[in-house]
Amino acid sequence: MTPDVLLDLARQALDTEARALNELRARLDGEAGVAFTRAVQAVLASKGRVAVMGMGKSGHVGRKIAATLASTGTPALFVHPAEAHHGDLGMVQPGDVVLAISNSGESEELTGLLPVLKRQGVTLIAMTGKPTSALARHADIVLDSAVAQEACPLNLAPTASTTTQMALGDALAVVLLDARGFKAEDFARSHPGGALGRKLLTHLRDVMRSGDAVPRVAPEAGFGEVMSEMSRKGLGATAVVDAAGALLGVFTDGDLRRKIEAGLDLRSLSAQQLMTAAPRTIRDDVLAAEAVALMETHRINTLLVTDAAGLLVGAVSTNDLMRAKVI
Repeated sequence: MTPDVLLDLARQALDTEARALNELRARLDGEAGVAFTRAVQAVLASKGRVAVMGMGKSGHVGRKIAATLASTGTPALFVHPAEAHHGDLGMVQPGDVVLAISNSGESEELTGLLPVLKRQGVTLIAMTGKPTSALARHADIVLDSAVAQEACPLNLAPTASTTTQMALGDALAVVLLDARGFKAEDFARSHPGGALGRKLLTHLRDVMRSGDAVPRVAPEAGFGEVMSEMSRKGLGATAVVDAAGALLGVFTDGDLRRKIEAGLDLRSLSAQQLMTAAPRTIRDDVLAAEAVALMETHRINTLLVTDAAGLLVGAVSTNDLMRAKVI
């Protein structure tokens, strides 16, 4: 098989799955949209969890859907239908919502649970490609995930059908996320590990330099004192503050180079004469990621940090943020 043939087969598979998704989207304009809305409302009204079930490839999709729901504000878990027959059904409690996924709607492991689930009084949502199946007939709400054709050349392997299941589950999670008013901070709390958690949970006050580690001089300080403070604190800059601690300006390594190039006699100048007034600052109560964005936008390596009253309370550099693994 030549590369052209291989790529043509890949394009055909992607085209088939894309058509399936477009058809799924179009169905939301009709009865499928009414059912989807009812499913969202049922989950929002539930005081329990969403128990997702599915066998085979539908089970793999179900695990992902349950994980996505749980990480976006909807308590959810995956219950394997076969294991449910041997004790795991105890994970499902009255008041829960069961999302049962089966393309055929005739999976024996799922249909065998229907009498017990109905007796428990749970709300049963079926996601199936066969609206007349046993699963659909016994469900309270049916989400239609039917596809005209699988991407598999034999039209046998679950491909387009699992894509629509996954997409429908994502749509459900996204709508529920928005309906619950779920915020980035909430998302971070369920993702405390890794870069995402650090970006969304780390506040600037957690990583900034504070106290004596922040370089600062009085406005009347001479050039020698300014340079000494910059060297001691190793930030490549120093703040200029008044007696009350209010920020007046900043003097940086870049300012030093520019003034030398201008031929100025720096030894005769005070910090107030050397400084850049009203420098760019950031509040101490913001996320560290906001400092990263500000520094990247304005191409600066150091930011001075102030409190609500405009008093200097800290400083942060790109190196500080890199050490904290925010960038």
